[in-house]
Amino acid sequence: MCGITGWVSFGRDLTHERKVLDAMTETMACRGPDACGTWIDRHAALGHRRLAVIDPVGGAQPMTVHTEQGDVTLVYSGEVYNFVELRDELTRLGERFTTSSDTEVVLRGYLRWGAALADRLNGMYAFAIWDARDQKLVMIRDRLGIKPFYYCRTPDGVLFGSEQKAILANPLAERVLDADGLREALSYAFTPGHAIWTGIQQVEPGTMVTVDAAGVRERTYWRLETRPHTDDVDTSVGRVRELLDDIVRRQLVADVPRCLLLSGGLDSGTLTALAAAHLGDERVPTFAVDFMGQAENFKPDDLRDTPDTPFIHDVAEHVGSEHTDIVLDPKTLADPDVRRAALIARDTPVGVGDMDFSLYLLFKAIREKSTVALSGEAADEIFGGYKHMHVPAIQRARAFPWIAVSVGPFDKDATGLNPQLVSQLKLEEYRLDRYDSAVGEVERLGSEDDFEHRMRIMIHLHLTRFMRYLLDRKDRMSMAVGLEVRVPFCDHRLVEYVYNAPWSLKTYDGREKSLLRGAVEGMLPESVAWRPKSPYPSTQDPYYSRELQLQGKELLTRRNHEVFELVDRGWLEAATEREPAAMDRLTRLGLERALDLGMWLDVYHPELRLP
Repeated sequence: MCGITGWVSFGRDLTHERKVLDAMTETMACRGPDACGTWIDRHAALGHRRLAVIDPVGGAQPMTVHTEQGDVTLVYSGEVYNFVELRDELTRLGERFTTSSDTEVVLRGYLRWGAALADRLNGMYAFAIWDARDQKLVMIRDRLGIKPFYYCRTPDGVLFGSEQKAILANPLAERVLDADGLREALSYAFTPGHAIWTGIQQVEPGTMVTVDAAGVRERTYWRLETRPHTDDVDTSVGRVRELLDDIVRRQLVADVPRCLLLSGGLDSGTLTALAAAHLGDERVPTFAVDFMGQAENFKPDDLRDTPDTPFIHDVAEHVGSEHTDIVLDPKTLADPDVRRAALIARDTPVGVGDMDFSLYLLFKAIREKSTVALSGEAADEIFGGYKHMHVPAIQRARAFPWIAVSVGPFDKDATGLNPQLVSQLKLEEYRLDRYDSAVGEVERLGSEDDFEHRMRIMIHLHLTRFMRYLLDRKDRMSMAVGLEVRVPFCDHRLVEYVYNAPWSLKTYDGREKSLLRGAVEGMLPESVAWRPKSPYPSTQDPYYSRELQLQGKELLTRRNHEVFELVDRGWLEAATEREPAAMDRLTRLGLERALDLGMWLDVYHPELRLP
């Protein structure tokens, strides 16, 4: 797991641009605390920051293979879980390896198979290869978009990076936030390929981008396809279990300490139980986040019926894990320095408040003991676990489901924003346009009735939009502290198989996530196996709300701040005077967003080009 960046220019000699490359590379020091490397040729410059996980000694980057026709050089971020099999195959074909790293497997796989290498990879990855034989750059991103990857076209080439900040460190990139970027940030449409900064876009999941003197070309090598599912319940449950066993076994491989993230739900419990079974006598380390006093003072709300901690401990005791609770106090959670760290990590002006900060602090604490963590992210999107997926009104709504739901971390009502700006942005029209476009991507199976097709759309939207947002959030917060988080449920084999299982099969026992529950029957305590979905936790402590108000009052003293082009000053004044203990969800969301926007403007100093 690492950070990559680079610059390709066919109109200048980049050997004179080392200082710029160094600056681009340095922006991702947190992603790769173990080593730094750069490589420069006339028309290509590559930078790499390394977090050593596989072959710490031999996997240094950028990595080059010399050929008679020219050098082929790689910068790579991520993990390929089938690298051992690929290395064996390449060895039989005549390739010779000098390291035991998966990086060299990717590079020599490209030499042998070219861009077709992508079809053979199982893992999470974003990598760029400068092929001097043809004077071209090839950028490839994993199928599900687990690893972030951005690029920016220039008049004579491209800039690229794991994060947008690497691109922004180059003088050719403009720090501009225009109306379209702000629409994307505030609409929660999560449009594929879209980035907030003007001129920057994502390498889309399952896509390769080739850059040469003739221009930039994109090719999709994988997409979520509709196929018939002919397996019955027992066969389907068995296949899911078989896949999960193989996936967890592969993803436990590391040359550094690893652990499991435990939340007290079916998803993380499944991975923990499977990992414990594979590790045998080796106790699996588990970590969970909690808030000071929350377990004792928890109050059910619209999102969460129960606190996580009792269920977390049930799993830990059941599998015999070596468990640690990371308990956060509200003062630390509200610390502006923590907000700044999380904001810089994610690059974007709008997040999910204390759920970002607690995730960052959780990962920071874990990193003191482990370098790799397995997480249950994406199971709800794949197996149909969200409560709103089972609400008829939301199933029928002409809207993104995470927006149609009446409660959640996303404020579709733009609470606290400048009313004139909201009117000019036309957020509702933007969401509807993006929604209709997304629905148009979904292939219908000839045998599907209207309801089954509607639920296929539901899953497709979550897998191609919402899940990518969650994956990006997890990647940014973990890599900000040098922790690699692996997401076993995002193995493309599992996603393809379960996506095509009809909704009636996904809910064959009348509950959500039936296929997953059936696949691990008997491996979890009953309290967890049948626990309803509970989202990532959020603090209920009034102290946190009070601290938000104090920071909001400080922001109000900066009367000429650009943030008031975006935020309604009058609303913010009223919000800072409310009783903290009685603050409603939307008010707190609005306060968190106002503070995020203000700090983001201070940190990045963008030029605002608003309607």
